[in-house]
Amino acid sequence: MQKKNYENIVKNKGKGKKLFAVLIDPDKFESTEVITNANREGVDFIMVGGSILSNGNFEKCIQTVKKNTSIPILIFPGNHLQISKNADAILLLSLISGRNPELLIGKHVISAPLVKASQLEILSTGYMLIESGKQTAASYISNTNPIPADKNDIAVCTAMAGEQLGLKLIYMDAGSGAQNPINEAMIKKVSKNISIPLIVGGGIDSPQKALLACKAGADIIVVGNAIEKNVSLIESIAKAIHSYKK
Repeated sequence: MQKKNYENIVKNKGKGKKLFAVLIDPDKFESTEVITNANREGVDFIMVGGSILSNGNFEKCIQTVKKNTSIPILIFPGNHLQISKNADAILLLSLISGRNPELLIGKHVISAPLVKASQLEILSTGYMLIESGKQTAASYISNTNPIPADKNDIAVCTAMAGEQLGLKLIYMDAGSGAQNPINEAMIKKVSKNISIPLIVGGGIDSPQKALLACKAGADIIVVGNAIEKNVSLIESIAKAIHSYKK
């Protein structure tokens, strides 16, 4: 199994280069305009997945994206059924911020044979939900409480534990449609206390907010909901992220 996407992430982290991932919700994927914009602006990854899939459009979405881009496709699974051999890699999420055993390991056991058979590159990821000002679909569906937005030390210790358990990435997420993005102080503290790459998403709806996350220490910035509302944001956010220099 190739590890080219993880190796690329680590390589860019070492160089201080920030990466941009566009998140596509299959339930809301209606045109290839977002792919066209992503290709033009040099987006680094396209993530596909959602907390709820009501139209059975997951596989069709993956195939359509694959047909229209050479950008690596990472599955961001909302449940254990969101697996496709047509993607390039899967973020194998363990919800380390919560205490729901099904999302720490239970669903992974069920899906393990399918993940192995898919031959996808596995990106084992410590997934941390952070309070964002309102309940999000992710916290509701996962039946877990997010880490309070002002509890930086809890976030730090959770991320450290994830790394110590052998996870390869930490993903801090305020959730789709978050009222507020994760504060820079929390990102900075977490980034300084782990050596593995840090992904940050949720509530990032402008190039300014993306840049703040970069400055705080995020290695990959994920934007989804804001782009669903305004696809032209891909251009300005991509420029902000890719122009960042320490």
